[in-house]
Amino acid sequence: MRNFTTSDGVTLAFRDEGEGTPVLCLAGLTRNSGDFDFMADGLDHDVRLIRLDYRGRGASEHTDFNTYSVPVEARDAIELLDYLNLPKAVIVGTSRGGLIAMMLAATAKDRLAAVLLNDIGPELDQAGLDKIMDYIGRNPSYKTYAEAEAGLPDFYAGQFSNVPAGRWADCARLWWDETPDGLKINYDPKLRDALLAMRDQPSPDLWPLFDAFAGLPLALVRGANSDLLSGQTAAEMQRRRPDMTFTDIPGRGHVPFLDEPEALAALRTLLLKVDL
Repeated sequence: MRNFTTSDGVTLAFRDEGEGTPVLCLAGLTRNSGDFDFMADGLDHDVRLIRLDYRGRGASEHTDFNTYSVPVEARDAIELLDYLNLPKAVIVGTSRGGLIAMMLAATAKDRLAAVLLNDIGPELDQAGLDKIMDYIGRNPSYKTYAEAEAGLPDFYAGQFSNVPAGRWADCARLWWDETPDGLKINYDPKLRDALLAMRDQPSPDLWPLFDAFAGLPLALVRGANSDLLSGQTAAEMQRRRPDMTFTDIPGRGHVPFLDEPEALAALRTLLLKVDL
C-alpha cells in the first residue's frame, strides 16, 4: 500500500503493481482495492494495475461524509493519476466504480484510454438499491469468518452458483474485520448517511454520462442474475454502443468477481483496443 494526499487534504491509500498498460481499478460502493484480487490473479496481459481505496473505505482516511460522492471520488481518481504522472489509464469500474467512470467520461474524457463496466449502467433497478440500503453502514450478523463462510452461500442463493471453493471465505476476509465482538465493516459507517442524503435528491439522468463514452473502447460485464443492472438496460447500452464488448456471465449476480473466463476475455479484448 502507498498513500497520497488529495487537494482537500485527505490521505488515500492505493496499490500500484506491475508494468504495462495502466489500469485503474475502481471498486464497489463499500468495497476497496481487494475487490480486484481475483481478477489480478487471472490476468495474462502486461498491465500496471492501480487500485484505489476511496475516501472512507479500506485503508484510506475517513472524512466528512458529504464528500462521499461520485463527483468527489472522480476528482480523487484524477488526482491519483496526476500523482502517478499518468496522462491516461484504462478504467475498470465495478458498480460504484462504473458510475465514477461515467462521470470521468463527461468531465475528464482525455484521461481515459478505455473503460470496462462491471455490472453497472445508467439505470439502477430498485430491488438492488433496496438490498444495498439493507446492509450499508451496518455490521453483519456473522460473528466469525467461519460463520460468514457458511452463511454467504445462502445469502447469495439464486444469484450466485458454481462459486470456486473457498471464495466465500476469501470474500468474508475482504469485506469485514474479525473482532472479539463479531465481524465489523471495514469502511466508514457514515457512508450510509451519504447515501440517504443522495436518496433525498431527484434522480439524475445518467444516460448522457454513458453517451460520453463515445469514441472510447468500451466493455460491459453483467451478472446474468443481477438485481441492479437489468437485461433491458444492458440491451439499451448495446443499442447505443453496438461496438461495445458485452458478456452476460451465468451464475453471477451483483457483482461478478471478474476472474470468470468470460470477464477476463472481455478485459483482454478491451486491452487489445488500447493504444497508449
